[in-house]
Amino acid sequence: MTSRSPRTLRPVRGARDRVHLRYLDPDKRERRVAAADATRVCFEDALPARTIPSYAGQRHTPGKYWAASTDRVLGYESFLESKWMKLLDFDADVAAFCAQPFLIEGEDEEGLWIHTPDLFVRRRDGSALVVDVKHDARIDAPAVVRQARRTEELCERIGWDYAMVGEPAPLRWATVSWLAGYRRPLRAGKPLADPLLQLAHEPVEIGRLVSFQPVPELARSVVYHLLWHHALDFDATRPLRDHTVVRAACRGGEA
Repeated sequence: MTSRSPRTLRPVRGARDRVHLRYLDPDKRERRVAAADATRVCFEDALPARTIPSYAGQRHTPGKYWAASTDRVLGYESFLESKWMKLLDFDADVAAFCAQPFLIEGEDEEGLWIHTPDLFVRRRDGSALVVDVKHDARIDAPAVVRQARRTEELCERIGWDYAMVGEPAPLRWATVSWLAGYRRPLRAGKPLADPLLQLAHEPVEIGRLVSFQPVPELARSVVYHLLWHHALDFDATRPLRDHTVVRAACRGGEA
């Protein structure tokens, strides 16, 4: 769990170096690092660099999301941003991620610029991805395009990947959104995990798999949990149904 950032970081005016990243470490201490040294920092552990506003009548829908991959509560600024948190949480290649990771203080031929990306992602192979989330109607706005270009160029120099994302693919979102309801640790169904994985040693339809158990609906919730944690493999490019074929994963997964 992480506590909320006590304040929003403000840019330092008149800095001589062209690009710096300012962030709050896990102990809430403010830090500042040159872009050239950014790879030395575990930004996935950083606290939010800005406070997300919440007030009556605002157009965005801020809230909190519990990430199963890191057991952290993260603040999001919009429902769309919460969607991408779930998608990243489900992604087997993602080790950790955080929101509002740092404030970029940059200077280029167009002048001074500042920006706080929405998400920082650490993959299991050690590589990093910076994500900005924008509604589809705003992605092509000149100011958004300029911000994305500057951030992407900075990430390229650092050695990170960058993505500007909008609405996710409907089928993938529907599947991940459904499975996210089963991402929390198992309780009553925990003893069923190993038997279900053994039964799924060979490919089997979900409906048939849960029918082997005395309480099929309890078994179904365990199956969805195992799908979320990638202990069971399935074809995520097709709708999730009773006839969806699953199989115990070769890699380890949480049960």
